[in-house]
Amino acid sequence: MLSRPAVELMTTNRLPPEQLAAREAWARNAAHLGYGLGQHGGWGFGMAVRTYRGDYAPIGQFGWDGGAGTTTYADPHNQLVGILLTQTGMSTPDSARAIHDFWTTLYQALDH
Repeated sequence: MLSRPAVELMTTNRLPPEQLAAREAWARNAAHLGYGLGQHGGWGFGMAVRTYRGDYAPIGQFGWDGGAGTTTYADPHNQLVGILLTQTGMSTPDSARAIHDFWTTLYQALDH
């Protein structure tokens, strides 16, 4: 069990402005390579933290993409948690596309 203040510390960006700007610039320039992976911007304690809106996910989303073809993020704004576990690894572009398609489909299914 984690306290609310502990979760807030973990899920708040900890990068200083100059590092955050460099990461966001890189992510925007490499979006065509990562199919959404790494497009979050910032880092909390042990996880990625979305700091800008570059695709379907809102600012404040947090989680992680794993090298074995896994992805898990929580989206407090939409009260959504998504988890995809595969055994494909990230050795081909197909793995990144599967993760991207998972998140795209999940967000498209939301009824706003």
